Amino acid sequence: MIAAFKERLQSKIAEDRHFAELIKGSGIAFVLRIVGIVAGYIFTLLVTRTLGAKAWGTFALCLVVLQIASVIGRLGMDTALLRFTAEYTAKGDINTLKEIYKKALTLVVPFSILVAISVYFLSPILANKVFHKPYLTNYFHIVSFIVVPFVLLWIHSESIRGLKKIKEYMLLQQSGIFLIAVVLFLIGTPFVKSNFLPILSYGVSIFALATGSIYLWRKYLTNLFINFKTSSLSTLSYQFLLSISIPMLLSSSLSLIMGWTDTIMLGMFRSTQEVGVYNVALRVSMITSITLMAINTIAAPKFAEFWGKGDIKGLAKVAQQSTKLIFWSSFPMLLLFLFFSRPILGMFGAEFQAGSIVLMILSFGQLFHSISGNNGTLLYMTNRHFIDQYINVFCLVLNIFVNSILIPLYGIVGAAIATFTTVVIKNLVINFYIKREFNFMMLYIPTINMRRRNG
Repeated sequence: MIAAFKERLQSKIAEDRHFAELIKGSGIAFVLRIVGIVAGYIFTLLVTRTLGAKAWGTFALCLVVLQIASVIGRLGMDTALLRFTAEYTAKGDINTLKEIYKKALTLVVPFSILVAISVYFLSPILANKVFHKPYLTNYFHIVSFIVVPFVLLWIHSESIRGLKKIKEYMLLQQSGIFLIAVVLFLIGTPFVKSNFLPILSYGVSIFALATGSIYLWRKYLTNLFINFKTSSLSTLSYQFLLSISIPMLLSSSLSLIMGWTDTIMLGMFRSTQEVGVYNVALRVSMITSITLMAINTIAAPKFAEFWGKGDIKGLAKVAQQSTKLIFWSSFPMLLLFLFFSRPILGMFGAEFQAGSIVLMILSFGQLFHSISGNNGTLLYMTNRHFIDQYINVFCLVLNIFVNSILIPLYGIVGAAIATFTTVVIKNLVINFYIKREFNFMMLYIPTINMRRRNG
């Protein structure tokens, strides 16, 4: 049976170039994503075992501020550059791509500096008025110095992703940050027994990778000029770039805030220790969707490529192929977390076993997210980002409303239920829109497909 499956897969890869590229790219991404996840959990274990749940909760709140500040500072240019890089490279129009990159940096760098300064001076307000934890002020001050390099890392790594340099992208975005952070934490532990050490290690790692991403992107851009000597130049205005990037900024900001809403509201209503327990359960549950993130790495530029060519049939085929791959590789993880949630969380310390029910609920949410496919990415890459924006607004309001009711009543379990509910509703709405707009469904349910074959 295994031999027959292997033979069919090899035959499919040989016949379909785009499927072969999807398998190859997602395979590389999957391996490097695994490396990144392992490094991330080693970092989590080091922090929780050395400093405890409160230290990890503090680090999680720092990440909330950093992520939100950096996504605002990027102005949506990271996603725009991903799209434009894939699109104009396919056309061989490298001069236009270089012009877009220069204008993007001209807009992003000064704006991200302004955001970083704002974070620094707003730190006391965030610590005292939002999270009701005055000691967080100094932590948020540190975060403000990481904002600009984090923005630059995203801008350049997403551009590299647009070139389908998946190995380099994954090293920059997924594996590298925690690999370096683990080394720095181990070096610093004998000298600094402080809750500041996690965010300092993470910050220095981002500085190093931001520098590397700039070097790699400029190297690849130079090589493109050599390979496309006859490329033309289309003048694109700042207004045009912003007309593309700002809706993407709004969508990605809403999506990010929605993803962090449970952590933010737990930080407002509950202790830092509870935030730490919940965040560890959340991070573990995300292993369920590891292949979603890996396949999405190569699927996004493939979506942009087919959209640029006007090949909707090819777009549908790659989208559905990616969803099937995601489903069959995600299901075993769900079973693992359902039956062994307590011992898995117990590895981080006895106090984290309180999040076992949370892990089970969040894992179901991650599984549904996985079998729904790369639906949000497809909207981005087909110029439907405004639809994703409207859906995210609705889901954000829903998430805040449900969290505000359930967290005071049920704590971290209430936050998990709110997150699961929002994930299911969001993915269903997007999939039905894709069905109506493009006449294909990304949601993959094996029993339905089996009935169709039998029928």
